[in-house]
Amino acid sequence: MMTVAQESKFSRLEEIASGKHPDTEYHEGMEDPEAVLRIKDFNLFYGDFQALWNNSMDIPRGQITALVGPSGCGKSTLLRSVNRLNDLVDSVRIEGQMTLAGDSIYAPGVDVIELRKRMGMVFQKSNPFPMTIFENVVYALRIDGVRNKSLLEDICERSLRGAALWDEVKDNLHKSALALSGGQQQRLCIARAIAAEPEVLLMDEPCSALDPIATGKIEDLIQGLKGEYTVLIVTHNMQQAARASDNTAFMYLGHIVEYGRTEDIFTKPVLQETADYVTGRFG
Repeated sequence: MMTVAQESKFSRLEEIASGKHPDTEYHEGMEDPEAVLRIKDFNLFYGDFQALWNNSMDIPRGQITALVGPSGCGKSTLLRSVNRLNDLVDSVRIEGQMTLAGDSIYAPGVDVIELRKRMGMVFQKSNPFPMTIFENVVYALRIDGVRNKSLLEDICERSLRGAALWDEVKDNLHKSALALSGGQQQRLCIARAIAAEPEVLLMDEPCSALDPIATGKIEDLIQGLKGEYTVLIVTHNMQQAARASDNTAFMYLGHIVEYGRTEDIFTKPVLQETADYVTGRFG
């Protein structure tokens, strides 16, 4: 049975909407000194508009962490802050800290290109390059100067197997990736992302443009990546978060409202607002 703190409905969200900034409800055990990705007091501004407010969370190594919340709550903004894609917006500025394996992401002098090589990124809509399946998978290695054919072939096969796509495309590696179905294209993008063995794999609503069957395959794939990869995923699908993630953070208007183990967030959240969101009563 779901148990939540006794407080007035939506009070925490009303505080946020009125311009207040209540502390995040962190479940016991969510502080992780060994976390591969650490976010501390992170604020992000687009000009005079503040999009993220005092976000702090540890992303445990080898686990899947989901960011959930209504549209426009800052999930994708926080995700894209990790690999500094928001830098592409001229008016962006940040306060606070993010570290990847202890290395500052925003320190002066950080080579953003090298930083992004340490992360994989899968977008909402699949974006295969207009080249062969093989060349899509090994693209990052080609850019890094890898020319050993047998090594590239081994990495391609390993990555496609990791993305549960090998058996479907092994006889067509030198055909255009654009001929694949939407679900296959998204799995190809995951294969491309993991080919360089990233420290963190970022996924921004990777199933939102897919049908239920393709979505199921991607969810199975994400579960299969657990342990070997650290995954941070944005999703609007509560069932997907419940099925695929180890940890869940509920966000609202740029604030991390509650963060805990996924099972606890969905069965015994601290806040009534979290319970109402994950059970579909609002949002």
